[in-house]
Amino acid sequence: MMGIWERILLFFKVKTSAELDRAEDPREILDYAGHQQEEFLQTVRIGLVDVATSKQQLAQQVKTMRARIPKLEKQARQAVTAGREDLARMALNRKQTALVELEALEIQLAEIDQEEARLAAAEQEIANRVASFRMHKEAAKARYSAAEAQVRIGETISGISGELGELSLALGRAEEKTSQMIARAKALDALTVGGSLDRVVPGGADMIERELQQITAGSAVEQELAALKADVDQHRLSAPADS
Repeated sequence: MMGIWERILLFFKVKTSAELDRAEDPREILDYAGHQQEEFLQTVRIGLVDVATSKQQLAQQVKTMRARIPKLEKQARQAVTAGREDLARMALNRKQTALVELEALEIQLAEIDQEEARLAAAEQEIANRVASFRMHKEAAKARYSAAEAQVRIGETISGISGELGELSLALGRAEEKTSQMIARAKALDALTVGGSLDRVVPGGADMIERELQQITAGSAVEQELAALKADVDQHRLSAPADS
């Protein structure tokens, strides 16, 4: 079973890897790799120039040494003619030394010539690889930029779709409430036209109280009218007797 520290370490690695993935830009990596290859190619070219310079120097030394040998031979011949064997021997010794040095210089010149050819071939191959990498790098960067733009557009469209969905829901709720209000207004209009609603009258009495008051007032009027009629009839009946 994984311990708490192992789980914490795993969580940290996962989070770190995720953050690095988000922060990593392939275009920057491609640019860095291309820059490294350009620097390596430049280093090879500098080395090729150095080798060519050394080759020129060795060639000049070989040329100088080859010109020295006939001169030493001439000196030895002149010394023998003059009866100076010691000088002739000295000149011939120098000639042998020059021949040994010339042979070594020629070997070095041949080796450096091979090295120059090898570096030239390597430089050409590296230059071709760098050019090919540069072309593929730009194509890869273009593809990544296009994909990145598509992702941004997709995210934007997704966000807009979400917002439109929320707006549609809000619009639906508003239409539902509007329909409810319209239905309620129609119901109130129907109740008002049918007289089913209580009407408020001055004094604070509603319609029922008003009708009850009208019935009570009507009854009192009828009672008072009947009393007046009875009183008038009584006076009519008593009038002949008094006369």
